[in-house]
Order: sequence, then structure tokens, then C-alpha cells
Amino acid sequence: MLTSPKTHTQLFLNGVLSENPIFRLALSMCPAVGLSTSVMNGLLLGVAVLFVQVFSSCTISLIKRHIHPRIRIPTYTLTIATWVTVIDLILAAYVPVAYKAMGIFVRLIVAFAIITMRLEVFACKHDLAPSFWDGMGMGVGFLFGMTVLGTIREILGMGTFLGIEVLGFRPMLFFVLPAAGFFTVGFMMAIFNYAETISLRRKRRG
Repeated sequence: MLTSPKTHTQLFLNGVLSENPIFRLALSMCPAVGLSTSVMNGLLLGVAVLFVQVFSSCTISLIKRHIHPRIRIPTYTLTIATWVTVIDLILAAYVPVAYKAMGIFVRLIVAFAIITMRLEVFACKHDLAPSFWDGMGMGVGFLFGMTVLGTIREILGMGTFLGIEVLGFRPMLFFVLPAAGFFTVGFMMAIFNYAETISLRRKRRG
């Protein structure tokens, strides 16, 4: 099993950078495109996914030996749904205005491919500590992606940051439209791919 602190760091960075859910794996693109129109929307959904990912990964890791192979996916879905219900109630109670703006996306976390994938690929095969760090990395990676997209689209589309005027005008209203979400995601994917190419070249030279 993966247990060393160095490996835990690698697991965390893997989810944030080399296997970023949005910019590298292109998973959960619907919320990435549809809800990343502002920093606050991206931040709140990212926090919700981080919460669900970490707690679902830890739960599955703890009960993996008791899960029959034929009911793996239903078990994952039930586990995710449980933690989605918890974060849904928390957001509704403490940030009702932002929660209302996010609409049904929080409840749709149950169907997010990134969470189910990590439970199947990692949590059901590893102990608690590695599963925690893998879930943390993937969750933070999704949070990072949503926040970056929200920042770019809010500033360029509405001239604001967290609702505060920073430009004094709306430069390109196009960026708050769904089509701009795909454009922005594609742009960030290109940056991540370029950075990986440069990193590989340096390793080969070294």
C-alpha cells in the first residue's frame, strides 16, 4: 500500500496538476461549462465536490472489504448521495443565496464522473490514508479548475471579481455564455498540455 509522506504528496499533486479532473481528464464538463460564470459559483461548487470526494473516498476505503463486486457501483452511488445530501443541507443553511444560484448542480454531484471514477480506480483498492490524499488531490484539482474558470469568465465577461467592479465596464459579454465555457476550458487544457510537454523535455535532458 502507498503510505509514505512523499507518496501522499505525490497523490495530492497528481489530482491538482497531472490528472486535473477538468483540464487534464476532461471529466464533469457540464458543471465546468455551465456554472463557472463567476468566482463564487465555481468556488462553492468546488468546495462541495471536494467535500463529497474526500468523504466518499474515505468511506469506500473503510468498507471496501465488505462490498460485493456485483454491487460496487450502487454502493458508490449510495455513498456519494449520502455525502451530497449532507453538503446540500449545509450550503442551503449557511449560504442560501449562493446555493439558490447554483440550482440543481449541487444535487447532480451524485452523477459526477470524477467522483465515481476515483472510488472505482483508487479508493476501493487502497487504505484510508492514501484514499484520503487521492480524494483531496482530485477535489482540490476540481476546486482549482472551477475557480480559475470562474475568475477568467467573471472578469472578462462582467468586469467584476467576486461581484466587485475591477474594470468598470463589461469587456466581452461573450464569456458568460456557455460557448465561452468550452473556449476557456480548451484554452486552459492547452496551457496544461504545454506545461507537461516542457516538463517532460526537461526531465529527458536532465
